[in-house]
This record gives sequence, structure tokens and C-alpha cells, in this order.
Amino acid sequence: MTSQPLPFYERVDRALHDQTLQTALGRTANHFVGARSAALAALADPDALRDQARAIRAGALARLDTLLEQLADTVAARGGQVCWAEDGAAACRYIADLARDRGVKTIVKSKSMVSEEIQLNHALEQAGAEVVETDLGEYIVQLAGETPSHIVAPAIHKTREQVSKLFEQHLGMPPTDDIPTMTQVARQALRQRFLKADMGISGANFGVAESGAVVLVTNEGNGRLVTSVPRIHVAVMGIERVVASLADLGVLLQVLARSATGQRLSVYTTIVSGPARAGEPDGPDEFHLVLLDNGRSGILGSPYAEALLCIRCGACLNACPVYHSIGGHAYGGVYSGPIGAVLTPLLQPEVPDAYQLPHASSLCGACQAACPVRIALPDMLLRLRADAAASSSPAERAAIAGWRTMMNHPPLYRAGGMLAAAATRLAARGGMLKRLPPPLDAWTRARDFPAFAPRSFAELWEAQQHTSNDGE
Repeated sequence: MTSQPLPFYERVDRALHDQTLQTALGRTANHFVGARSAALAALADPDALRDQARAIRAGALARLDTLLEQLADTVAARGGQVCWAEDGAAACRYIADLARDRGVKTIVKSKSMVSEEIQLNHALEQAGAEVVETDLGEYIVQLAGETPSHIVAPAIHKTREQVSKLFEQHLGMPPTDDIPTMTQVARQALRQRFLKADMGISGANFGVAESGAVVLVTNEGNGRLVTSVPRIHVAVMGIERVVASLADLGVLLQVLARSATGQRLSVYTTIVSGPARAGEPDGPDEFHLVLLDNGRSGILGSPYAEALLCIRCGACLNACPVYHSIGGHAYGGVYSGPIGAVLTPLLQPEVPDAYQLPHASSLCGACQAACPVRIALPDMLLRLRADAAASSSPAERAAIAGWRTMMNHPPLYRAGGMLAAAATRLAARGGMLKRLPPPLDAWTRARDFPAFAPRSFAELWEAQQHTSNDGE
């Protein structure tokens, strides 16, 4: 979780006025969307593939208990060890204890949003280990002392000019904003980290029940180094990410890369099946799989179970006009964009103002249209808004009840409109609408409050109808 001292609407306001952030978002806003559309259009029947992917994910959730037990048994049979972590604290404790017991001093990590969710790096540093992110975007964010702002592209909020300054400061790079040069500098710095690390930690895009395999999808190759060079490999996986078979995995991989980056397949698809066997020259001595619940089983039996279908491709973020305007950090939690506005109140309710995130949506439906497994995100955002309204303050409930009464009684509604029109016109003449008193002052800080029109639309329409009838 990211601790945010500012209220949600102030974080949004700050993001909207951050010109550097707006520049960074503007440079990438349309790239992923166009690449995704082109990649899906190249398929013979993209809609059928998405339907198949959704059915696979829904089927796995329906048999989640059985598939997880099969996965754990198969991992154990292949020489791995499994930790069932009820929450983030249990997962962090298991990994930190493992690091202490094995004398681990240096840890390398591949990109893992679930480890961000449980604040694993902080727990390991508290245990005395040095943790180095090896995904380029995560490495940039770590050097900056920040958190990821996108599920797939963690440093999307950074311009190359900002990255250049970071590398000059932390890596001694000569001034340049040439991207291949900066990438080479980071690669040289990270290569030594891989060779010295005692433990590698990865996430898991999927876990395959029938084979006990953990699947990592990357574009940089760091995932393979993290899982094979250190003597210990720990994979952290949300329990919802299990699939039944390699055949199911093949379908999901087709939609994952296309939806995330517009590629037919990511550059590296790494399938790890436990520690190195006798006679194998590569691979870790130990493999540990941490199966994390952290609230997921509670979501499974709720009206929000569909959110667990998510394969973390980031397509909904890329399609969302709100995300394009404010970036990821304004959401305050680990997961941003439309899926974050659903998951954060459910998985991280301790995030300040988490209940307000469902309102960070225009409900345009672009997120659901882009989702490779067709998650009904707008429906869940509306349901979360309703949940928040049910727990609102007495004053808010009274205001809503009054509005409902007026809407159900046309004479009251017309009288209220006439009164509001007269009152606001009078207030406008006195300049009072330029700065409304609390709690309405939040509106006039950002926009004018116009006076109501002298005549309502219904009155204008009625007059128009009379004029038309008189002219016949």
C-alpha cells in the first residue's frame, strides 16, 4: 500500500496540474491502445478468443479450492515448498524468516504487483536484507523512492529526462537522454546484482495446477535470471491466478500480451517447475511458492467475484480517460485505473479515501470493452458507489432522501426549481455564487456555479408545443 497524506481529490488536483506528469502520460497515452487494437485485429476471431479466455478464468474460479490443492501437491512432488498465506503479514513473515534462516543478504526481484500489495520489500529490509528490483521500470521507481503507477509499465509517469537525472545521480551515468544508452547503463548495474544475490523473488502471472509450474511473462529477461541464478527462488502468487492446464495457459497467453503491450507474445515466457533436479546445471537449490489470499477468498463469495478474473494486463488503464488524466499515483493504492478503483476498496480498504475511488470513472464503458476477459467493471463501480452511499453520513442520507422525495412528487419538484431559480439569480447579482460556503466550496474552487435558468426545460418545451399547435 502507498501511504498518501493528501485527500483523494487533492491528489487528483495535484496530478492534473503536474505538467511533467501530463507530458509523460501524453507520450504514452495512445501507444498501448493502438498496439492492442492492431494485435487483436490480426486474429481470425478475437471475440471468440476473449470469450474462451473468460470461460477459462471463470471455470478456474469455480474450482479454485480443487485447483489450488492440486497445484500445491504437484509443486511439493517436484521438490518445492508451499506456504499458504492468509494475509500479507503471513506472507512477509514466511519470506523474511526464510531469508534470515538461510543467511540471505541480497535479494533480486522481478516485477510483482502482489509483492507491492503486501509491502514485501519493506518487510525484507526490516529483516536486514537488501532488495533490488530488476525490471527496468521497477528499478527506476525504486531509485526514485516511489511506487509503480501502472500495472504493466511501472514508470509510465516518468519522462526520459527524469530517468536520465536519476541515472546520473545513482549510477554515475554521463548526461544523456538516449534510451538505448540508459538501458545499457541499467543492465550493467543490474547484472552484478544477479550474480551476487542469495535469493530471487518473483510474482506469478499464472500457476498451472496439472504441472505445478509457475509462469512469468516479461520482456526483459530479468525474470529468468531472478528464478535461475540465486540459490533460492520464492514465487508469490495471488490464489486467483491458478489455471487448470497448459492448454488453458496457451489461450490466456494469447490475450495477455496482445492486451497489455500489443505483442503477439511477450519476449520471454518463463515456466518454472521447482528447484533444479539432479544433473541439471541451472536452477535454484530451493523453490518456495507463497499462495496469498489477503482478502481474495472473501471477494470470491461476493457480488465482486468477477474482479478476480483479472489477468493484470493493464488494458483497462490504457483505455480509461480518467487514468490518462491523473496517472496511477492519484488512486493511492497499488492497483490503479478502473480495476484499481474496484480492487483497492476490496483488498486495501485501509488506503485513505479508498471508498471514493469508484467515483473516479466516467462510466463510459471503455474499460469493459478493452478487457480481454470482459470484466463488467462499470457495473462493479456502480455497486461500490451504492455501498459507499449506504454507509454515508446522516446529513448525506437526509439530503438524498429529500431529493428522492422531490423526484417522486412533481409539484414539489417544480416548486423547488422555481425557488432555486429565484434564489440563485439573486445570489448571482450579489456575487455569492463565485464562492459558495462549505461544504459546497469544493465546487467553486474548480468551477463556476451558474444561476438556474428563469424557466425550466419542461416549461420551455410546453411553450414550444403550444406555439407549434397554434401554428397548425
